Amino acid sequence: MNPVKPNRDHSRRDRPNKAGDRTFNGKRTFGASAHKPGGRPSFGGNRGAGGRKFGGKSQGSKGSRFKGAKLDVSRFINKAKELEKPRPYVPQHEFTQFGFSEIVEKNVVGRGYKTPTPIQDQAIPHILLGKDVIGIANTGTGKTAAFLLPLIEKIVKAKDEKVIIIVPTRELALQIDMELRSFVRGIGIGSISCIGGSNIREQMRALRNKHNFVIGTPGRLKDLMERKCLRIEEFKTVVLDEADRMLDMGFITDIKFILKGMPYDRHSLFFSATFSPDIEKLVGGFLKEPVKIYTRVGDTAASVDQDIIRIGREKKIELLHDLLSKKDFEKVLIFGQTKWGVEKLSNELEKRGFKSASIHGNKSQGQRKMALELFKGNRVQILVATDVASRGLDINDVSHVINYDLPATYDDYTHRVGRTGRAGKKGKAITFVD
Repeated sequence: MNPVKPNRDHSRRDRPNKAGDRTFNGKRTFGASAHKPGGRPSFGGNRGAGGRKFGGKSQGSKGSRFKGAKLDVSRFINKAKELEKPRPYVPQHEFTQFGFSEIVEKNVVGRGYKTPTPIQDQAIPHILLGKDVIGIANTGTGKTAAFLLPLIEKIVKAKDEKVIIIVPTRELALQIDMELRSFVRGIGIGSISCIGGSNIREQMRALRNKHNFVIGTPGRLKDLMERKCLRIEEFKTVVLDEADRMLDMGFITDIKFILKGMPYDRHSLFFSATFSPDIEKLVGGFLKEPVKIYTRVGDTAASVDQDIIRIGREKKIELLHDLLSKKDFEKVLIFGQTKWGVEKLSNELEKRGFKSASIHGNKSQGQRKMALELFKGNRVQILVATDVASRGLDINDVSHVINYDLPATYDDYTHRVGRTGRAGKKGKAITFVD
């Protein structure tokens, strides 16, 4: 996709020309040796504009609540490793060998599924047998189908069976619901998305109708339970997807509340990209003799060229403009710290002639969904987002991730950068450091 030709005259017209405020004209040399006095940006150097040193200590105000100020930004510099071809995985099954019902198998094959991924190959047989499962797998390796397909089969054999799927974000809930609907065509299995940002009364009405799957975020599910609209005791199967992210986002109390209301004798499935001690402690309390499946390979960030640019805050927008004008910045995901800042930046890029959309917590669910569809469909070049978009979304062919604002934690950084360099491709990530 060719980037839109930006309107350079417009970009200058509304900015006062401060003393010492340089205009970047595309002749900048990027590299550690490019640092010059006067605020010229540099990749990977030891000083920022005005010669101030950067390091692991905070450069912000004392007691700042923004943890990103305390990060050691040198950890954001890394040359992508040559992608070695992984040893080919030899699956034990084809999708036609799992023993699915004829109608389920027809829908699976109709979607073009033939050879399962490692997490699908290893998890599906155990889930079909009703065993609790812990599945640790990289994002984008097909884990959604790994739990959806055997659970659909379970409902085909027992029409009154109900499954609840708990996820950290609205976008992931809708993504799972969309995939589910493609697998259950003609089967008569209903699903409901229960997420924040959407009309709760419509969800309350939908829950009165027959349904087999409820897919939702912890806060909204708890709210519906407290309103006596979601009868959690009727659900005998639960899936926690992206559980590590739910812990990061502080959903532990809501998750425990939901699980406490479910039958003791239930079928529990846990999927995550990582398996920290905190997660191990969580799952130990609600899984019974689980089968542990670990198919995660490498680190997503290893396939990403990572670098930093030290740049004065007032010059960031001009540098971003110049970068986005380059041909290879074809599909760019930009992360900001605040909802207000993300919206302001997206609007500014639109004024400068770029095709941009934004996604953050102040957007309605419909607006967030539309922004993602525009970006996924290459109808906009740029998606500006808060960290809500850094996990659980499978966006193909993101050429660059730009951290316009520092992330709050190293985990947030890893999740942001993980949106590029996927599916065996190399990606590029740039972090702006004030």
